[in-house]
Amino acid sequence: MAEQRIVRTVIPLLRRDLILASLKRGERLDGRGLQDVRQFTVRTNYVSKAEGSALVELGKTKVIAGVKTSLVNPFMDTPDQGVLIVNAELSPLASPFFEAGPPGEEDIELARVIDRGLRSAPAIDFGKLAIIPGVKVWGIYVDIYPLDYDGNLIDASGIAAMAALLTAKLPKVKVEDNRVSLLEEYERMPIVRRVAYVSIVKIGNHLVVDPTLEEEFVSDARITFAITEDGNICAIQKGGAGSFTVKELLDAQETAFQAAERIFSVLRSL
Repeated sequence: MAEQRIVRTVIPLLRRDLILASLKRGERLDGRGLQDVRQFTVRTNYVSKAEGSALVELGKTKVIAGVKTSLVNPFMDTPDQGVLIVNAELSPLASPFFEAGPPGEEDIELARVIDRGLRSAPAIDFGKLAIIPGVKVWGIYVDIYPLDYDGNLIDASGIAAMAALLTAKLPKVKVEDNRVSLLEEYERMPIVRRVAYVSIVKIGNHLVVDPTLEEEFVSDARITFAITEDGNICAIQKGGAGSFTVKELLDAQETAFQAAERIFSVLRSL
């Protein structure tokens, strides 16, 4: 673990000057401009046993998301709404910086950011998930597993979660005498709104979208926008110890909307 801490703290400091010098020229070490998102691909229905799934490769970052469903009791404060649960597991298989064992702060933050965007949009018509209001509703479980970590897990996970939900199917049900039985027919998940997540980090005085792992290590602060397809920001997450000026936030917001359009163009094709 000591070796990992050295890699995560000392080596980035040695590279920070090189990264800053490149950013001053409007370039990044991987050849992108400051507002350029890496190439990404989406492969849906990747897990045969899931109701919906997607594998996303954003540069060298690779994330898989799967959707499972089950009939559950509704929450007491939302008896006529379905239930959404998002989990994320950062495994050492994806990066030596992740540890095995119970979820840590990074696992929890990733799951909560994705959950908040989907819930706040809302991405799903939760009312249509109620089978018998107050008694039985659909529970939607979105599980996120990074397979390879090279920066910006949030955006890659957001694309994977949204793509998995867009392709997920629910069994049709029959209700008799307040009893629910599943049929052999299926229908699409009631998606009403697509959501895109766009993360921007601040390195020195420069704002960089879709950071690589090395850029994340040397960054001062991060901000993530969850944006709906109809042009609204439904969630914001700030990370890192540094701060943003008002102008930087407005610039970051404009960049996020531009980057989100590219993500939506892919999600619309699913």
